[in-house]
Amino acid sequence: MEMHNIPFGVTKWEEIDATVHPGETGQASWRTQYFGDIRARIVEYSPGYLADHWCSKGHILYCLDGELHTELEDGREFVLKPGMSYQVADHAEPHRSSTIMGAKLFIID
Repeated sequence: MEMHNIPFGVTKWEEIDATVHPGETGQASWRTQYFGDIRARIVEYSPGYLADHWCSKGHILYCLDGELHTELEDGREFVLKPGMSYQVADHAEPHRSSTIMGAKLFIID
C-alpha cells in the first residue's frame, strides 16, 4: 500500500467531535478523521456493548484500553487486551465485537 497526498499533520483526537453508534446493547463513540480514502478512528465501546451487525469491512485494529471480544461468523472467538491488535481484509471473514467492561481502540480502515 502506498499513501499519497497526505501532508504531515497532527491529530488532537480529544478535539474531534464524537458520533454515537448504538449497538444491539450499549454504544460506540467514534472520533473519526479521513486521510484520502483512509479512515482513522478512536472508538470507545461502552460496557456491555454488542454490535448490531456482522461486519465485512477490513480493518487494522489496536486495543488501547479495556478488553474487546471479537467473534467470527464461523464461530471462532478472540479477546484483545491493551497492546494487542487484529487485522482482517475486506469481505474476508465477517466479524462482530462485544465487550463486558468497555474498550478503547484505534482503527484504520
